[in-house]
Amino acid sequence: MNLRRIDHGATDSTSERAFAALAAGTARHGDVHVASAQSAGHGRFGRPWHSPGGEGLYMSLVLLPPPPPWHPGAVTVAGALAAHDTAVELGLARAWLDWPNDLMVDDAKLAGVLVETRGLDPKAPHYVVGIGMNVRQRSFPAALTTERRVTSFALQGRDVLVADVELRLLEFLARRVEQIDSTPAELEVDFVHATGLANQDVRVVVGDHAEHGRFAGFSFGAGLLLHLAGGREKRLPVEYIRAVERV
Repeated sequence: MNLRRIDHGATDSTSERAFAALAAGTARHGDVHVASAQSAGHGRFGRPWHSPGGEGLYMSLVLLPPPPPWHPGAVTVAGALAAHDTAVELGLARAWLDWPNDLMVDDAKLAGVLVETRGLDPKAPHYVVGIGMNVRQRSFPAALTTERRVTSFALQGRDVLVADVELRLLEFLARRVEQIDSTPAELEVDFVHATGLANQDVRVVVGDHAEHGRFAGFSFGAGLLLHLAGGREKRLPVEYIRAVERV
């Protein structure tokens, strides 16, 4: 994948800049929209992403693969695993993935991944992979930390530069995105390993209700396999799963 870096300096959101390029017809497969600060960064369910200047990595990758469209879950997993690979490579061995797109260190959030499409055309699929990663922050707003613990490379004792994190992340993104077509089963296996959910008792939030059982398998096509009480099994489509939590 040939990458083209587009630096916006301070902007509203790298993903919004990516979608603007798509709308204008100027976007290319492999475009990387980067900002030093964001005023309107967002994550899953529209939650704001704290994006102070020069302290974090704020980046969106444009993917324009040939049809047929990729499974959206595969793109999310590829992005999340690339973030996980980056954290481990840079010394955070305790990093893990909180289904489906939050990168954690112990019980604190280090990064988030959000994959979006808008008006997906099956004949010309597009995806924007937005990634926010905390790098040099040593404090966060109280409004953010009361909802969930957050961390950064700096708070974890890793003195790394934002540019170095970006370089490693792009290398891993290229590798993981390639696996969507070449070795999707490896993506599935690596994702389950990074979440630590294999054979665990879990609560799966699907739409507006929850299922309970033992995590027994996962694939993009077949979904999440649960072993239920009484020896029964149930498969849950990936695209409808909101959360998977250990119990």
